[in-house]
Order: sequence, then structure tokens, then C-alpha cells
Amino acid sequence: MSEGNQLGDAVSPYLLQHKDNPVHWREWSAAALEEARRRDCPILLSVGYAACHWCHVMAHESFEDDAVAAVMNRLFVNVKVDREERPDIDHLYMSALHALGEQGGWPMTMFLTPDGRPFFGGTYFPKDPRYGRPGFVQVMEAIDKAWQTRRDEIDKSAGTIAGHLQGAIGQSAAEGDAMQGTVARLDLRAAAARIGQMIDPVRGGMKGAPKFPNAPFMEVLARSAFEAGDEGHLAAFLKTMRALCDGGIYDHLGGGLHRYSTDDRWLVPHFEKMLYDNAQFLRHLGWAFRATGEPLFRRRIEETVGWLDREMRLSGGGFAASLDADSLDEHGHPEEGAFYVWGQAEVAALLGDEAAPFGRAYDIAAGGNWEGRTILHRLHPGARSDDPDFTEARETMLLARESRARPGRDDKVLADWNGLTIRALCEVSAILGDDRPLQMAREAFAFVMEAMVVGGRLRHAARDGRTAGLALASDYGALLSAAAALFSVTLDPAYLARGEWLADELQRWHGDGEGGHTLNAADSADVLFRLRGDQDEAVPSATALVIEGLAMLGQASGEIRITEAAERAAERAACRIGDAVAGHPGIVVAAGRLRRGSELAIFGAPGEEARDAMRRAALASVDLDRLDLLAASPDELPPQLAIAGIRPERLPAALLCEARVCRAPVFSAGDLAGLLGRGG
Repeated sequence: MSEGNQLGDAVSPYLLQHKDNPVHWREWSAAALEEARRRDCPILLSVGYAACHWCHVMAHESFEDDAVAAVMNRLFVNVKVDREERPDIDHLYMSALHALGEQGGWPMTMFLTPDGRPFFGGTYFPKDPRYGRPGFVQVMEAIDKAWQTRRDEIDKSAGTIAGHLQGAIGQSAAEGDAMQGTVARLDLRAAAARIGQMIDPVRGGMKGAPKFPNAPFMEVLARSAFEAGDEGHLAAFLKTMRALCDGGIYDHLGGGLHRYSTDDRWLVPHFEKMLYDNAQFLRHLGWAFRATGEPLFRRRIEETVGWLDREMRLSGGGFAASLDADSLDEHGHPEEGAFYVWGQAEVAALLGDEAAPFGRAYDIAAGGNWEGRTILHRLHPGARSDDPDFTEARETMLLARESRARPGRDDKVLADWNGLTIRALCEVSAILGDDRPLQMAREAFAFVMEAMVVGGRLRHAARDGRTAGLALASDYGALLSAAAALFSVTLDPAYLARGEWLADELQRWHGDGEGGHTLNAADSADVLFRLRGDQDEAVPSATALVIEGLAMLGQASGEIRITEAAERAAERAACRIGDAVAGHPGIVVAAGRLRRGSELAIFGAPGEEARDAMRRAALASVDLDRLDLLAASPDELPPQLAIAGIRPERLPAALLCEARVCRAPVFSAGDLAGLLGRGG
């Protein structure tokens, strides 16, 4: 391999951020490992992502420094990985970092043997010793000394860690007692009770700081509320949703949710915006709006869809991955949150007489509420529910904000995050009766299926006409749900055909021969071993996405083989996780759809008042495992669906089927409400 920095031809914007570093960076590849073997030196693996603030800090301090880079180049083969482009690599070595007793986070800095086994690591290392951390050069020199003088110990330690990892997250992970591998063991109530104890009763979300949206945990609470009628869990879910809508974690001018709040009251966000957070936020807003009818939730849906359309939608229809936390301040210096915060005088100059009431509503004061500046929010006592909407004032400020230096956008398209977003857009389109989100969803799905399938093989990432990385099980799972969601709102059979292709490809490349699946494909030769994808992060795990995606496609298509594939995957997952249901909320939720999934078809002519009234009744009954289909007649549905074989005596009519057994049709909104309220 030639000398020098090798990132200039990367697809990832994060890797391209480092293409001019004096570090001799390589992308993760078999060739990089071979270079380490040839040089007989360790690999220094640095993992981050484009929107990561501390990744930027370490880059500026160390990777752009000639002296630090000289040490890196002399002692190691240096490999840079975008965790979003290679989540399998990130998952493997983050698990190793946890096994080493470290908390984890990004940037992640790991030291590996030439064959890729980890033996030491950490996260951010300052260039010079501070924050109670050793300096980065000190760390590297200590690693080199150990490599030269204690190689046997390192090799033994690396073998122990690799063995632990293969047992914990590898395909050979212990499957547990086969007799215990029933889907019934994945009990929602037990998981919800455990999660409910972790909820902040005053501010919502999880107790303490920092506060993350924790979408998989919130979904368990929501399902406990809507399925089991747990009023406490409903209150906790809605309290969290209102806090997310009113807090500084939400962008009150442009729409969209920031990644997390650094404090315990949702005021000060870490200002990056991630596509996956906002996809899950949209779905949860839809549930909250259906349950309460509160205008707040509808506004946040509309604003967040507007943000996706305005700032994240790319040419061709795909959605970008993220917006950076940092941007340039008025002096041209990079600063976290500079794009989003305000000064009182600045607001007064823009809004004139309306500045005072706007300031009372959004907590704008002379001293600011964060480092001398103001983060707009509506959590404080001065915010009132009967405040005016301030639509014009917010539009004025948004327009003024557009003249600021914008945060960087990571414009790669990720198949799984786009799948999550497509599903969310389909759901809110149906809730609001708005075709615009649906059109966005259709165009994004078309982009993935056309631009990200190369040589008949789905890829994980795409940017500027190029693709990177074989698809992961999470990509297939999220896109399966997206295909089913698109069919449910369009009745276009092409989406079922694409869904069935995805299901077949998933089995071909990720099936383990026992009914389960692995995160990385069977022919992914550059990872230590095939990984299980059971653990949730900010999104449900790959296993959860696969189970739910297959289950949804089975509901939409009526294909028993697909439902049975979901059941087998859930059974294998139940074997693996045993009693640790609270630690796997995504799998619990996905298995719930298998146990209680149902299909509701409302037949009748479009625009007919009685049909529309039944649709409103269906929306008012929140069942997160029910697939709703709105059709002129049963002829528009797949013939394999049980519901398609029933011909009501008159239209409009509604039919509910559970476990392929259908109830008698009903012909009015009131009767449908009664049917759904009776446990449908």
C-alpha cells in the first residue's frame, strides 16, 4: 500500500473531513490489516461520524497536528471508520471497549493486533494530559512500548477479549435453553414495568442527565399504555413527548429534534440533528396526537416533516444522515450550537414590538439561558398554553437564521435510516390526510431501490452516485417495514413485490441456517466474525427491525412463509436473550406484533362520509400492531389476505382480522369504535 493519507476517494463525508490530515489514514479493509501484518505493528482504529462534536475536537487537536501525526504514522497503521457507514465495525469494537470496562462513546480510539483483535482502547484522548486523561502521544508511546516488550501478554489479552466478544455478540453466542425460546417469553409487561421505574416523574424521559429521547424505551411505555391500558405509562409517554416538543432539544424555528439534552431538563441540546431520531420522533408524535388530539403534537409533526423536506431531502429523493452540532459563529470560529442560539438585542432588532411577548414565551433575557446566549424553549413558567402561535415572528427569525453559516450536512444516504423515515412519513401522512409526506416517502424508497441496489445487491450507504458497504440486516429490516407501510397507504402491489425481494435477500445473505439472522452478511470477509445484532442503541436493534419488518410484510401480503420467518427469528432471539427482556425493548416490541398483529380494512368509495367517519374512528383507537387498509373494495387487496376473501353485504364496511380469523363486518363509525374498543 502506498504511503500517505488514503481517504481522498472515500464515499463517507466523515472520512473526507480527514483526507487532508497529515495522518496516513486508511479505510477499513483487508489491505490495511495486511499492511499491519507486514509492518508487524498494531492498528490504531479511530471511529466517529460527521456530526460528532468531540470527533472534531480530537481531529483539530491531534489529527491535524504534524507532530502527533508523525508519532501515529511511525508506530501504527491508522484506520479511520465512519460508524454510520460501517455500524458492524463500530458495534464490534464498541462492545470490546465496554468489555475493557470503559463507558464508550465517540470518537472511539481502539488499538488492535494486525489480525483485528482489540487489546486496548478509549474514546476522546486530549492531545496533552488534562480532564484526568493522559495525553494522546503518551498513550501511543505506552502502547508501542508494551507491543515491543510484552507481546505475549497483549496476544493473550486480545485472544481473551475476542473470545468474550464472540460469545456475547457473535453468531456462536449461546442460544440458551431451547425450551425457553418461545415468543411468549418476550413479555411486554415485564419490560414496561422495569422501564417505568427508570422514568423521570417530573420531566419525563429517563432520570438524570444527559437526557436522550430513548425511542425504543418510549415505545415500550407507549405500547404498555395502548395495549394494556396502563395509565401511568401513558402519562409518562405523553409527559416525555410534551417535554421533547417544548424543550430546547427541539428546534422551535426550523423544526426537528436534536440528538440529546446535556442537562436533566431538556434545555441545552447537543446540537447535532440525526435522521433516525426524527424518524422515530415523527412516529411517536403521531401516536400522541391520535391519543389526545392535542394541536401541539400536530404542529410538531408538520414542522418536522417541513424540516425533513427543506434541509434533509437530497436530489433524487433520499434523506441525508445528519446535521453537524458545530457551525461558524459571527467571528468565523467553529462553535457548537452557533447556528441555533440568539441574543436579546438580536431578537429585538428583528421583531420590534413583538420581541417582548416572544421573549416571555421563549425565555429570552439579557443574560441568556446558556453561556450568555438564549436557546429557545417553552419549558419555563413564562410559557403559557394560550400564548399566540408567533408564526410570523418565527418565520422572520428563521429567515434571518438562514443567513448564518450553516452546520455541515452529512449527505450520505443510509438504507436503514431512510427505511425508518419512509415508514414514519407513511404513518403521519395517513394520520393527517396529507399527501406530501407520502410523496416524500415514495421518492425516498425509489431512490434506495434504484440507486442503492448494485449488481442485484443492496448496499448500506450511497453518496454522489457511489455506494459503500454491503447491506446489513438492519437495512433489510427497516426497508421491509417501509415497503409494508407504503403498501398500506397506497395499495400499490409493487411495494409488496419489493418487500418480498428484500425478505428473500435477507434470508440469502444473513440467514444463519437456524431461523435467525446475523448483522453482517455471510460474505463480509473483513470482520473478525459474523455478529448478532440484538442490542438496541438509539434505534431498535437489527434483530428487532428484521422481526418487525417480516411481521409487517406478512400482515400486508398475507404470505404465510414470511410470517413464519418472522416467528422463527423471534423464537431464536427469545432463546438468546432469555430473561433480559427489559434490556432488549426492540425485540420485545417486534415480538408483540407477531402475537397480536391484526389487519383492519375499511371499504367504500373515496370521499364517502361514512367511510371517512370509520377512518376517523380507526385513528382514534391507537393499536400499534394493527395494519390499517383503506380500499374501495376487497378486490384491491392481495388475494392471500384473509380479509380479501370476505364480501360485505354493503359498502362502506369495515372488517377486522386477527390471526387470520375475521370478525363480522360493521357498517358505521360507532360500531367500528365499539369493535376496536372491545380489544380489537
